[in-house]
Amino acid sequence: MKLPAFLKRIGTDKTGATAIEYGLIASLIVIASIGAFDAVANENDGIWAVVTSKVGVAVDG
Repeated sequence: MKLPAFLKRIGTDKTGATAIEYGLIASLIVIASIGAFDAVANENDGIWAVVTSKVGVAVDG
């Protein structure tokens, strides 16, 4: 097989396009999930900091 015919066949092949699209969608979902989990974790840290300080005041006072 000659190189130009091989390159033309590869250029017109669409069989892997759907798999790549699903991979991109899955990666976007993972990135969004990581961002959401990070936001929840930061809020959770803030809540526990408030609880810790109030318990400390109640125990000391």
